[in-house]
Amino acid sequence: MIKTRQLFDQDTCTYTYLIFDDESKEAVIVDPVLENFTRDTPLIKKLGLTLVGVLETHVHADHITAANKIRHYMNVKIYFGSKSGVKGADVLLDDGDQINLGKENITAIHTPGHTKGSITYYIDNKLFTGDTLFIGGTGRTDFQGGSAKDTYSSCKNKLFTYSDETLVYPAHNYEGLTVSTIGEERQWNPNVGDVIKEEEFIESEKRKERSYPRKFDIAVPANMSCGPKD
Repeated sequence: MIKTRQLFDQDTCTYTYLIFDDESKEAVIVDPVLENFTRDTPLIKKLGLTLVGVLETHVHADHITAANKIRHYMNVKIYFGSKSGVKGADVLLDDGDQINLGKENITAIHTPGHTKGSITYYIDNKLFTGDTLFIGGTGRTDFQGGSAKDTYSSCKNKLFTYSDETLVYPAHNYEGLTVSTIGEERQWNPNVGDVIKEEEFIESEKRKERSYPRKFDIAVPANMSCGPKD
């Protein structure tokens, strides 16, 4: 049985996910935040899990990843999308690649839009969508090679092909929401829902005025190298 723990970073409203096979006790951690290293690694040990990988959905601009520190401390591999441009990752994933977790497999889905190298992970009827698809929204597309057209295509032609019951776990939420479904996002998402046309979304993204991420100049260079080792 695959189990998931959803962990939250209050400073950046980032969700980190601990996904594990309850039989083999193998685990991966998705989008870990550096400041939470001392919270997350003891939890892994407390649960009796063996961490086998750090999975990044993309190069984050709002926090520094704990990936490299976890790799150094727990001797595991770091996974990134092959189009992310990062240096130092152990495995660069192409669309459709799989990662073993116990007797199950995690499937990597290339979902560009927020960044060129964004990846969604699928396992056990759950999609871990990073900043591609939010609960009632989508990630911004105005930096890091972002593309509103690509976000729309990733959602419509990839994520929305999964069943309506598929659970959606994003990398952020700013309103206290924790999970959605593909059916809910198709019906109600104001950016990429069923009634929204591509041209509408692209024009809407062009009109949005967004502030410069406060950690951008620190986070992006660090994350392009998988974060600090210590």
